[in-house]
Amino acid sequence: MNVQISTDPVMPNYGGACVTELIPTFLEGKKEPSWIPEEVLASRQVVLFVLDGLGWHQLMERISELPTLSQFIGGPITTVAPSTTAAALTSITTGVPPGEHGLVGYRIPIGDKVLNTLRWSTGSGDIQRDIPPSSLQPVQVFGGQWPPVVTRNKFKGSGFSSAHMTDVRLHGYENRDGLVSETVDLIDSGEPFVYVYWDGIDLTGHEFGFSEKYDAELLACDEMFKKIIQQIKPGVALFVTADHGLVSVGGNTISLPKEITSLIDGQSGEPRFRWLHARQGEKERLFEEAEEKFGDVAWIFTMEEIIQQEWLGPKVTDASRSRLGDVAIAAREPVAFLDVAEVMSIELLCRHGSLTNEEMLVPAISFVT
Repeated sequence: MNVQISTDPVMPNYGGACVTELIPTFLEGKKEPSWIPEEVLASRQVVLFVLDGLGWHQLMERISELPTLSQFIGGPITTVAPSTTAAALTSITTGVPPGEHGLVGYRIPIGDKVLNTLRWSTGSGDIQRDIPPSSLQPVQVFGGQWPPVVTRNKFKGSGFSSAHMTDVRLHGYENRDGLVSETVDLIDSGEPFVYVYWDGIDLTGHEFGFSEKYDAELLACDEMFKKIIQQIKPGVALFVTADHGLVSVGGNTISLPKEITSLIDGQSGEPRFRWLHARQGEKERLFEEAEEKFGDVAWIFTMEEIIQQEWLGPKVTDASRSRLGDVAIAAREPVAFLDVAEVMSIELLCRHGSLTNEEMLVPAISFVT
């Protein structure tokens, strides 16, 4: 796969063609975006599928091999910054950018610890009692409604689920067939809106890269949609999007040199959107060193520049601001910046988080039965 390098960061299109607009459109009726077909907006039932990790570019490069998804119509929209699961899924369910809901990345500083938002852990197990999800993410989800959500059984009761899917009706599944069965049953019961989440594409890309297994996973997802379409009545709109795309980094990992580590108290974020937390009085020097060392492979910005340019949205709460670092390293080339405090059980071949086309553009495609 040829990686197309973005000369400039792809900025989230907040208020426009962005994942933040889906719930305000489908559940709250606040908007009727031109990029969502009128046939979808007029449907009595809408099923919103979030396929974790399915970037627009990756989909288009394989669309000719996907007989069902190739019948869907639509185009690309942007996800949020950073282009990572915790920030993006929460932006989808709340309808607001990360600067407002507060889950501003994969790993965020809370006091003197760093919280892994997906595991809801600081390294010693689940800590929902110490860090209640509602205290980190106070924004109402799904427009204050109570829709059915189809997701994996193992996510029930997790801290991240509690943060971005509060007060919903969870319908769990164990495998792809279970997803199909739960979704079809909810459609048949007359639910006007159903939210469905599948993480297989992201998991496969992380572990196996853009390999034959990745292509097989997309084909299996295509078959999944075929089975759903075959079992439901006419007039149901199926809408597919994602939280982010993927970039193949392979073994292109970068450890921070002493010139950088001597100036920081720690790191947060993710390998392709790394926040550096400067020691007192070292912020300016840290920015200069980061620019000198990594300016050829990454965009280097201060926190103030990112807030001013509205990467995280037009509103950044005090709580969100407190969870940012002083200097951000956002990878432009297919590389990943390592943090020794971030332990991974496997080497991730594909990653995400930054603002390249491959990571930022996701599908907004639909099919009406």
